[in-house]
Amino acid sequence: MAKWRYEKTQRMKPGHGWKAKPGYQIIVADRGAVRFDVPRTWIFKLETNEKTGLTTMTLHNRPEPDDDCRLQVTHMYLPQGYDWSSVSWPELLEQAVTEPAESEPLGRSPAIHEQRRDLELAWTETRYLDAREHREARSRFCLARRGDIVVLFTLDYWPEHARRFLPVWENIMASLRLGEYIKDPQLGPGH
Repeated sequence: MAKWRYEKTQRMKPGHGWKAKPGYQIIVADRGAVRFDVPRTWIFKLETNEKTGLTTMTLHNRPEPDDDCRLQVTHMYLPQGYDWSSVSWPELLEQAVTEPAESEPLGRSPAIHEQRRDLELAWTETRYLDAREHREARSRFCLARRGDIVVLFTLDYWPEHARRFLPVWENIMASLRLGEYIKDPQLGPGH
């Protein structure tokens, strides 16, 4: 199970080599087990599930309760020695995805499967009636794997903000790297 340490600010050393799209920041967890980019202004916090012991990163586009979008990221390690190539990631994602409690499901897109060299991912989107707000909400889920690392992304947003947040989702997916470990995050990759 992943143990996370978070430092609010880390000064980067000259020539660190990290590159993000303008306006974005790089999130690196567990020394490179998971890496992706999010907008620079997003707010970050860690939460540990008492039942599972898994730590989840949660990022909001603004401070709560004024946020319009939430990204949750949980990563874990698969048991070694099992051949995961026969597992259907779209089917596994379908089984893992559930709408929030007390919500009314409105629909789900078929799972999209993508293979990028040694990174496999599946994603889907659900529509549901938010019980608190009494309006439609949407969630995108992605289950990605490389080697023994699995990460689950959940992006929650209101449909009227799709133009703002779907490009963020696309950038997260495009920048996603798993299992690219580094010795010192302040030095960046290649050191």
